[in-house]
Amino acid sequence: MNVDAKQHFANLAVAVAQKRDQTAFAALFDFFAPRLKSFLMRQNMPAMEAEELAQEVMVVLWQKAHLYDSSKSSLSTWLFRIARNRRIDAARRMRNRTLDETDPSLMPAAPAAPDALVESGDREQIVRAAMEKLPEEQVTLIRMAFFFGQSHSEISAATGIPLGTVKSRIRLAFGKLKKLLEEDGVDSA
Repeated sequence: MNVDAKQHFANLAVAVAQKRDQTAFAALFDFFAPRLKSFLMRQNMPAMEAEELAQEVMVVLWQKAHLYDSSKSSLSTWLFRIARNRRIDAARRMRNRTLDETDPSLMPAAPAAPDALVESGDREQIVRAAMEKLPEEQVTLIRMAFFFGQSHSEISAATGIPLGTVKSRIRLAFGKLKKLLEEDGVDSA
């Protein structure tokens, strides 16, 4: 690459950095993306992965063109160094992806014992019966928080109830539930 071409690409990178110039970026993309892909494929990277990584490098150019310093290197050297480093990072990630088939977290959970299922079903019925004894406004808040997974802030926004009131009503409902469950002989811990 001659000196004029190097300066031209450096100027385009400056335009991208300072003005987010899409035309300059398109010219850089058209020139460098295929070359980066070829470079990566010569490094034994499959074509699809090489293309993705080349595009990723060009995104880095778009987002971080302000970091390029033409006094330290040519734009091509900067981009190819980024591509090389990303390729190395990708290879490391692939190496670390090997699965340990004996890892307990990958093993399916043991099926629940029949007596545990019955006990769980009984407990569920007792909790449902206790919830029926609560005021409807408290039941609604408990459902929103624990069955629908909404935060207290989300519940407040959805219902128009002040956040402190939402928290108080949920805390009050839990106190009542605990008392009702203890009366039924259920461990609430």
